[in-house]
Amino acid sequence: MNLFGTAGIRGEAATEVTPSFALSVGRAAAVDGDIFVVGRDGRETGSALAAAVEAGLESGGADVVRVGQVPTPALASASRGRRGVMVTASHNPPTDNGLKLFVDGTEYDVAAERTLTDRVEDVTAPVEWAAWGTTTRASVLEPYRRDVADYARARVGGCDGLRVAVDCGNGMAGAATPQVLRMLGAQVVALDANVDGHFPARRSKPTPESLAALRTFVAEGTFALGIGHDGDADRIAVVNADGDVVHEDTVLAILGAAYTRRSDAADPVVVTTPNASDRIDDRVAAAGGRVERVRLGALHEGVDAALSAGDSGTEVVFAGEPWKHVHTALGQWIDGVASAAVLAGLVADEGLADLRAPIEEKPYRKESVPCPDNRKGPVMAHLESRLPEAFPEATVDTEYGVRLALEDGAWTLVRPSGTEPYVRVYAESETVDELVAAVRDVVEAAVEELGGE
Repeated sequence: MNLFGTAGIRGEAATEVTPSFALSVGRAAAVDGDIFVVGRDGRETGSALAAAVEAGLESGGADVVRVGQVPTPALASASRGRRGVMVTASHNPPTDNGLKLFVDGTEYDVAAERTLTDRVEDVTAPVEWAAWGTTTRASVLEPYRRDVADYARARVGGCDGLRVAVDCGNGMAGAATPQVLRMLGAQVVALDANVDGHFPARRSKPTPESLAALRTFVAEGTFALGIGHDGDADRIAVVNADGDVVHEDTVLAILGAAYTRRSDAADPVVVTTPNASDRIDDRVAAAGGRVERVRLGALHEGVDAALSAGDSGTEVVFAGEPWKHVHTALGQWIDGVASAAVLAGLVADEGLADLRAPIEEKPYRKESVPCPDNRKGPVMAHLESRLPEAFPEATVDTEYGVRLALEDGAWTLVRPSGTEPYVRVYAESETVDELVAAVRDVVEAAVEELGGE
């Protein structure tokens, strides 16, 4: 059994991530540390699940610091020097919930996840009654907001007078992003900033479709940019003054290049994932740095690997995958609030259009091919030979899925989803529709041949 996907544990609260399950995870996690910070997002099931996690931690011998409803990056920041559990399903539907575990500001790595999974399966027993932990309360939101504002101001400057619309989507961003931007001098209009676990305003995942109201609002107003977040504020989407969503890889290229230009390191490195565009490599190289890639959902592991493989002059200045960014000088966690603050500072200084101007934006597509979870392994193994056979002119990389580099900078990646019963197809090309269709045909044939639905 593997409890963890690419972003913690997630599932339906009534049948999968239940209070009894959360209690068992808490008790198993307590073996690793003496103090845990516990927070939650605004989902209706969050209160019960947070209480269950706390009960598990305490009965496992750990003390709990309860911080209430906070964005995930605020909980991660508060876990520095100790451990943390965030009760959230991020951008999933309101019926779902989940658990993210942190140690010293960093999400659990694969080894820690496997160890915890084994303990949950073995049903860790409570410690002796006199050794149970206790719970205290703390407020971490204001210190977190202040830290992010100070960080952004020191890195890129303030954003005095910049007009920004922030779509909080009834999620936890309403408690952080508008406040941080105002601390930096921006004129902010916050949409749906009230926390509501039903997410009545829109779907929690920020996409061009779900951000339709924000896009219209920005286009009809006098805003320099719009920002949309997911339910726990670790993701960010960006809208330009015309109401168009800026491609997530373009945002990565802007931030990666900006951090590289501002670095004094001899070897500045940006870490990203195989599904991210080569436009990131181009802009980081032009700024004097280089890019390293790591599997999806493992940015912190990629940061460690890049530092271990480098020398004394190597510095990982930024890490990001589409929609999610790690501002390494602030901390090792994914932080959409910090992304909003840093990007706003850059836009105030240079303008979004000028930041985008040097970036070559080829057409990009992402599609999902249905594939039962238990067939993903055999299908991917099959595709390691079938895809190169279908594209004999391509350069092949099978380290993180199957990635084919084609002529004229085109590329495609096929990888299994870590959270849903799909195989993902990504492609970037001037003829992207034709490329995606050809790749999808190969993937669908593999799924059907190996017993797919």
